[in-house]
Amino acid sequence: MTPPAAISAFSYLRAVQADNADAAREFASAEPRMPELLVDTATRIVVPVTALPGPEAGEPCADTFALEALGRVFITSLRIWAQAGPDTAEGIARAVIDFAQQFLTEDHEDVADTLRQLEAVSVGQALDAHPAPDGAYPVRLTAV
Repeated sequence: MTPPAAISAFSYLRAVQADNADAAREFASAEPRMPELLVDTATRIVVPVTALPGPEAGEPCADTFALEALGRVFITSLRIWAQAGPDTAEGIARAVIDFAQQFLTEDHEDVADTLRQLEAVSVGQALDAHPAPDGAYPVRLTAV
């Protein structure tokens, strides 16, 4: 995922989470591949949370395998849903937001804060994977 794609996907997620239909519509119309970007974003969020632990964690239990399988089913379902076209973006976004709220947001936190943290990580990973060409001016991305 490129940095602009990560920013676009999270901008859409935050607009949907804030129930800002106008902004969400604007972000979705600017990126016709929004459902696919959201599935890619979901994969980067869900897989680390539901993946089997490494060998240092000891022997996995049945619940661990169930959680890993649930993560795969969730991502596969979103991927199939995204194939139905651009109109699926809002539903996919709401599913990703609900996952973030249920699994990643602490009781004292707001899911909007969690989404901002996830965006920072995602954009950072995208910048690492797609560094600027030599001689390009450095750009500092800050969340507002």
